[in-house]
Amino acid sequence: MRRLPPQQIEKNLSDLIDLVPDLCEDLLSSVDQPLKIARDKTVGKDYLLCDYNRDGDSFRSPWTNQYDPPLKDGAMPSEKLRKLEVEANNAFDQYREMYFEGGVSSVYLWDLQHGFAGVILIKKAGDGSKKIQGCWDSIHVVEVMEKSSGKSAHYKLTSTAMLWLQTTKSGSGTMNLGGSLTRQVELDSNVNEANPHIANIGRMVEDMENKIRNTLNEIYFGKTRDIVNSLRSEKSMTDSQQMIQLQADLARTLQNRSAAN
Repeated sequence: MRRLPPQQIEKNLSDLIDLVPDLCEDLLSSVDQPLKIARDKTVGKDYLLCDYNRDGDSFRSPWTNQYDPPLKDGAMPSEKLRKLEVEANNAFDQYREMYFEGGVSSVYLWDLQHGFAGVILIKKAGDGSKKIQGCWDSIHVVEVMEKSSGKSAHYKLTSTAMLWLQTTKSGSGTMNLGGSLTRQVELDSNVNEANPHIANIGRMVEDMENKIRNTLNEIYFGKTRDIVNSLRSEKSMTDSQQMIQLQADLARTLQNRSAAN
């Protein structure tokens, strides 16, 4: 699925489930899908939908902590963790604006026995231009295991980024470029006023996204540019023929000089 166009993952996953319905739950839990956007009408803000804020057919808003459609006994974070979730949403909302200059972000946290876990979601779609279309989806799942002392914690981050671009121009036609990457990292870090959980997680997410962007740039864009350049020369046919003729003349001159010596 990671080698298929990200914008078609939902259709391909549906077709795959039709072929092997017995694996439906396993496929839905293991295949990352492009994020969908919903709107919290109470505060007038958008938020992202995923399995981590879903309970049945309802999704929890990170802004109001309410389910839509309303759900009486939906899963909720503890009061302490909800406060951290609100702070994390505000922090990553600023991060998204600084790095992506638009888009939507959402953070959801849930309690674990010896710590907590969460997911940071970021989605940036194209500007609606007919010539260039595309979308970036990043899903960062973090598990935080707090040490007994409370002064340090172990962080495990699993990040997936999905990117696709499509250009349509009269000179080159339509070109699709896309793919996804998943990377994982673990880190032990101190937890104090200078380094709270949000700051520690934020640095990990920032470093991971920079690495993924660099890898995508090298693999997808760099390789595509190399392939295009090998198929299409920027020089005209006349220039290429003149260069070949010059090389042949030089080789013949060197051969004659060697024979004379």
